[in-house]
Amino acid sequence: MAEAPRANAVVAQSGGPTAVINASLVGVIEEANKHPEIQDLYGSLHAVVGMAKDQFIDLKKVSANELEKVAASPCSALGSSRDKPDEEYCARILEVFRKRNIRYFFYIGGNDSANTAHILNRMADDIDFDIRAFHIPKTVDNDLLVTDHCPGFGTAAKFEACALMGDDLDNRTLPGVKVDVIMGRHAGFLTAATVLGKQRDDDGPHLVYLPERGVSIDKFLGDVEGVLKKLGRCVVTASEGICDADGVTWAKKLAEAAETDAHGNI
Repeated sequence: MAEAPRANAVVAQSGGPTAVINASLVGVIEEANKHPEIQDLYGSLHAVVGMAKDQFIDLKKVSANELEKVAASPCSALGSSRDKPDEEYCARILEVFRKRNIRYFFYIGGNDSANTAHILNRMADDIDFDIRAFHIPKTVDNDLLVTDHCPGFGTAAKFEACALMGDDLDNRTLPGVKVDVIMGRHAGFLTAATVLGKQRDDDGPHLVYLPERGVSIDKFLGDVEGVLKKLGRCVVTASEGICDADGVTWAKKLAEAAETDAHGNI
């Protein structure tokens, strides 16, 4: 492997913020400060947006006391972005990298962020510009392959479990059917976590539906009816990516069959 270049580095935070994403940021800053080959360390404001527009802050000037506060703070200290850069967008970023002699790139985020790091690294290779791109996992959905669990998932799982404990108490007071739709289009980890607060046999959620296993709407309705007959109430958690038995998402099927009023409202 070629010797690590003496150059500058940039770190950015992408996608949805979490309660722990700033701890990862501080980890990058503290580790970068230990390596003499990293000269200046820039924080990109609003992820790839800041990189393309040359909008950075100097992170080596942040005091240890300030870093301690940042590490314990939720949200994204540098700001975030939902942009998905194409090759033209990445070319603008690499122009800025060349201008500032940035050869180390740390990107904190989920699967889209990992793909952005990959695209930038590949494009830099194509123009013979030597950079080191590092993806730092962060996703509440826990949908990154290889990792066991990602920073962000634990706190989100705890939130969902606590939220369902409250919903179950509401449902005991006002019996009926309550359906909670949980984040995770293709991964059911967060939806599965809604059962973690259950303490009694009749605690909700009583039915849990994950995107990895399809279920027909008829089967779902039958399941709900069975719980209603037994308990007189029913709390359901379902992934936003719940699919029918044929693999087509419920969202798509319901949209196709949606009824509207005179104003066009579904």
